[in-house]
Order: sequence, then C-alpha cells, then structure tokens
Amino acid sequence: MTVNNTEINGFTIDQFNQYDLTVGKKEGICPLCSADRKPENRKAKCAMYDWERGLGTCMNCDEVFQLHTFKRKGESDKIYTKPEWQNNVLLSDNAVKWFEARGISQRTLIKMKISEGPEWMPQTSKTENTIQFNYFINNELINIKYRDGRKNFKLVKGAEKVFYNLDSTVGHDYVVIVEGEMDALSFVDAKIDSVVSVPNGATLNRLNLDYLDSCIEYFDDKSKIIIAVDSDEAGQNLQQELIRRFGAEVCYTINFNDCKDANEYMLRYGNTMLKRLVDTASPVPLENVVTLKDVNDELQEFIHEGFKPGYQVGLDNFDSIFSTYTGQFITVTGVPSSGKSDFVDRMVVGYQMKYGWKTAFASPENKPTFLHTHKLIRKIGGWMPKKEDIGTDKWNQVTELVDNNFYFIENERYDLDSVLTKGAELVKRKGIKCLVIDPYNKVKMNGASAMSIPDATMEYLTRIEAFAKKHDVLVIVVAHPTKMYKKDDGTMDEPTMYSIKGGGEWYDASYHGLLVHRNYNDKTVKVKVLKVKFQNLGENQAEAHFKWDHISGDYIPHEQVKIDAMPWEP
Repeated sequence: MTVNNTEINGFTIDQFNQYDLTVGKKEGICPLCSADRKPENRKAKCAMYDWERGLGTCMNCDEVFQLHTFKRKGESDKIYTKPEWQNNVLLSDNAVKWFEARGISQRTLIKMKISEGPEWMPQTSKTENTIQFNYFINNELINIKYRDGRKNFKLVKGAEKVFYNLDSTVGHDYVVIVEGEMDALSFVDAKIDSVVSVPNGATLNRLNLDYLDSCIEYFDDKSKIIIAVDSDEAGQNLQQELIRRFGAEVCYTINFNDCKDANEYMLRYGNTMLKRLVDTASPVPLENVVTLKDVNDELQEFIHEGFKPGYQVGLDNFDSIFSTYTGQFITVTGVPSSGKSDFVDRMVVGYQMKYGWKTAFASPENKPTFLHTHKLIRKIGGWMPKKEDIGTDKWNQVTELVDNNFYFIENERYDLDSVLTKGAELVKRKGIKCLVIDPYNKVKMNGASAMSIPDATMEYLTRIEAFAKKHDVLVIVVAHPTKMYKKDDGTMDEPTMYSIKGGGEWYDASYHGLLVHRNYNDKTVKVKVLKVKFQNLGENQAEAHFKWDHISGDYIPHEQVKIDAMPWEP
C-alpha cells in the first residue's frame, strides 16, 4: 500500500475524506468497495476507523488503510479570510450588565468566548465599541460577527459563512437551530448542549443558505433537528426552507407562543421553561397525512386573500397567460429545433432573476456543458461575450451568478432514479427550487420496458410529481412529440400533449403543458399554453409571440420589436 500526501490506496484526498473523526473509533463507509456495492448498500457503514491508531479496516472487503487529516467536508477550494483570535474575553462591566439584562449569565459568556473591542462599522462610518460573537470550527476561528450599541451587525469581509457554535453539535444526535446568536446563548444558558445559529438571520425574500453546504456533515447524523427560529414571517420562511432542505422526517419545531424568539421567551418564562420547549418540540407533520390544523394558516389566508399569485418568468406577454407554483411539474413540447430547451433556459433564468431560484439540469442533449453555460451567460448578461470580455467585472459578475445558481447533473447513462436522487441531494446542499429534465426519453426509468406504454408513462410522471411535492420544487420536463405530420405547405403541424408517446397520460398527469413552436413565415417563436391545471395560474390555449434576439438569446415580444433577420434564416 502506497501512502503519501495525495493518494491513499489509489484514492486522492478529495475522494477519500473522513472529516468528522476526532478521538476513538468511528464507523463509516469504505472508500474502496462502497461505490461498487448494490445501491441499497453503498452508504452502509462497513468500515471502522481508529483515529488514535491512524488506521481504518473494512469489514466487507477486509482492506486496511491509513488515515490522514484532510479538509472539512464540503469545504470549497476558495480561499477565505481568517480573522486572528484576540482573546478579548475580559468584558467590561457595561457589556456584562447588557448581557445580564437579556438573561445571559457570565458562565455562558465565558463558555462561548464572547469578546469585546473597537471595530469600524460601515453603517455608522466610524469605529464603534462592539460585542463580538466568535465563530469556531474545530476550535479554529473562522468568522466574527460584530454588534454595536445601535444593533448594527457585520461579519468579517471575505471570511467563510458558517453556523455559529457548530462545534457543539459533535457527538449529539440532535441539534437546535436558531436565528441569532443571542438566541443561541439563551439555549446554552438553559443547558442545551447542541445549538447553532444561522449566520445572517432570515429575510422575507431570497433565502440564501449557501453556508449549509460546507457544514452539511454536522447534520447528516442527526435524528432530530429542532428548528427554533423567530415567529415572524421571515423566521417562518426560514423554518420552511430548513424543513425542505433537511427533510420533514427529522425536523421538529418550537412554538414560542406570545414571544418573538428564544431570548424573549427565556426572559419572560425562565431557563427551565425554555429547555422544556426543546424536550416537547413538535415533529413536523408526517408526509401524506394532513389535518385541518396543518393547513389552518393557509385556509385562513385563502379566505382573506384568495389564491396566491403564481411564479412568473419576467416576460410580460407570457406572464399574463401563464404562471406556476412549486411542487408541480410542467411539460414542454414542440417539434425538433423549435427552441424548447432554449425557452426553458429563459424560464429558469427568469425565476433566478425574479426570485433567486437555483436550478439543476439533467440535460443529456444539451451538451457540451460549457456551451450550455454560454447560453445562460448570454441570457443573464444580455450580450455575446468575446475573448476580451473574459476577466472583466461584468464577466466575473455574470459567471459567478451562473456558477452559484445553476448545476448540471452529469452521468454516462442517465436514469430517472439517479437524477431524482441527485436532485434531492442538490435540494439539501444547494437549495435548488427547479429541476429540468431535457428530454425525458433520454432519462430512462428502470423497469419501464416491462410495462405498457401508458403504465410506464404514468409511473414516470408519478415519480416526478412525488419528487416535486416532497421537496417543494418545480420540475420542467421537455418531451419530444412522436406523431409528426406535415401540412400542405410543407411546414410541420403543431404538436399537442397527445403527440408525445403515451400522450393521454401526459395530458392527464401534467400540471401544466406548454408548446414552443417556431413560425418560419413570420419569423417568430410562439409559446402556447396547452394546459394549466388551476384557472388562477393561466389561460388554456392562450399564446405569446416573440422575436428571438440571437445576440443575447432573449425573447422579445414581437409586437414591440422588429428584427430583420433571424439566425435560422438562410
């Protein structure tokens, strides 16, 4: 066995990482045989790692291998700023009194290494005396959040965003997640051993949980994730997103009743009662089992406000006839070379620009991937990049946006189960809100050949629907028609959803259906609503017409802009 700084048993450091080992023995997967085992056994903990001896042994393949210390799981190659630990933990009397007025004891302040000192604050444009919440991972200072007397906050510029008090989760089968450092201190004061805070609170729109990816391994082994965020609307949005990312089966929630957050609850009712909230946390309702109590808030909101507006793509003439909810799927069809994939790209770019959504593509035909990213860059940036643009501020801004919001599932052989499994992983780690399957016939379903076409089609779409509902994701499926007929003038007839193989099932099962059809006579692209399940979301058989800008790849209502030449013209 060859062991060096880059390779262990033929596995590179990035391929073989046991990140959460500390002292003693720990079970884990084997880097050698797990990938070759049956799918249901690939995550089986078949290896025993003895960190003190520096050896690992697999009970399945009997391999013995040496352990090394590697980077933290999920840690990117990005170079982050790391603040220097100043050990300014001797707080002033004023600072101690400030915390005590909020129910936080000196014992907790010492335990959590709360510090104090001057810091320049951008909100006031001057140096202020600040309280400092220090973020550690493996006892290494990763970030600092500063808070001045006016409740202004800032994190260290260029430092990695991680959960506050993350080390406390190690060795526990549960974790409490709160929305602020003061709430975390409150639970620590109530002798809750495993509690973390999100680094940047909650907002009403565009929740960004990018920090979850680099910290995900700290939550993977938790049987109970207790979400104790603020009771306001922003906090409840964060709660729903955390449930979506971690899965309802492990999530519990806390109700602070007449209080906004944990700190206010502790001040009003005391430490013992706060700890009791953890002990009596309510499990998130089981999937597929719903009572009126579960939907009471939505029911009352509907009575007061009617249907919620659907999500739109940001094209006025199309938005006026079509919108959608998450938890649903859209079927997009059209004859070959009609621009189906390109319009889907415009849809997901629109969702990103309007709502901050992240999208994953399983697109076997949209290759090579770098050309797919080129199309997205054009649509977002509104220009055709040239070589002199590379490295400019505009280039860096747009490419970073694409890199952070669009993910491409790559497989030698695509199958529906693996795509949906990877999609679920991307929901958890990256927070995707949209999954594109393009085209469906290149993403096969195992066992379909033994079924009739109607049964196989319905099973395929049922799995997609279940994925969309479980993860609150919008799925867009591109489906080529099989029934193609030419009209007397030689042009292709417009397909419908019944033109797709297994057409009746496609129409019945799809929430929505869209046709993308290129009209060579008037040089336009037509998008037609073939089906919309809910009347408030669109208009059946309505149409939107566009010119296609070959420079930016964008769609322009042709009633507003006339373009003399189109790229497909001879």
